[in-house]
Amino acid sequence: MEFNFHIRHHETVKAFLQNNDFSKKSISAIKRNGALLVNGQPVTVRHKLLEGDSLCIQLPKEQPSGNLVPYDKALTVLYEDEYLLIVSKPTEQNCAPSRDHKHKSLVEQVLSYFQQHSLELTPHIVTRLDRNTSGIVIIAKHGYIHHLMSQTSIDKRYICVCHGKVKQQSMIEAPIARHPDSIIQRHVHDSGKYAQTMFQRLKVKSQYSLCEVQLLTGRTHQIRVHFQYIGHPLVGDDLYGGKQDIYNHQLLGCKKVSFIHPITNQKIEVIDQYDTIETKFNML
Repeated sequence: MEFNFHIRHHETVKAFLQNNDFSKKSISAIKRNGALLVNGQPVTVRHKLLEGDSLCIQLPKEQPSGNLVPYDKALTVLYEDEYLLIVSKPTEQNCAPSRDHKHKSLVEQVLSYFQQHSLELTPHIVTRLDRNTSGIVIIAKHGYIHHLMSQTSIDKRYICVCHGKVKQQSMIEAPIARHPDSIIQRHVHDSGKYAQTMFQRLKVKSQYSLCEVQLLTGRTHQIRVHFQYIGHPLVGDDLYGGKQDIYNHQLLGCKKVSFIHPITNQKIEVIDQYDTIETKFNML
């Protein structure tokens, strides 16, 4: 992967890299295994750039972890360009390998996808979802892009089904901490980190509500914990009081993401047309 820049003022290559969000780790990697070309000629980071120069930065190739086993299964691709891949993840799949689910993760599925398309790339997950949460996951095609995306504001909208009839619109503000009796479970507690969730009720039927949710902070299990806290746990979420006979996973999915692309500066908006949460709501 390479980037080309037209230089507008005098500075060293190192200063240019630092001013354009290349981390120390990225700069070291470029020096070791990448390349820096000014007007087609290789240079070091000490080279002084002049106005009008053309700088080409060639990022080093990355090697995926040897623990990853490519998982050959068709991906549901929602968006792709040279830098990013955005996909729809089903329930009952980890984003990355875990102790209990070592393989067939989304990252291994993406690795297989890259190999099938002869792309020597390593996937970096930007936005993670719980194993039993479905929907949109953003993946960077290089560590540098992942670094840029970590500094990018991403508006994520979720859709969920909860027990009971919730208010038409509400804001939940309640700190979330790790539960003292579990390494997985969280709960609302004064010792926790500030958390804020906004939701809007879309539909209501009998004992259930369909809601659109916006996370204003990003705490672990935030939507699930907050809906339990207000007395309306998510349908199927047995970890947070929403156990239901029909579904054995929480009815929660990431429906839409929007952000400014860190390379092109264009607004990207992706909607998961394959989302099934509303269909499952209608079947209750």
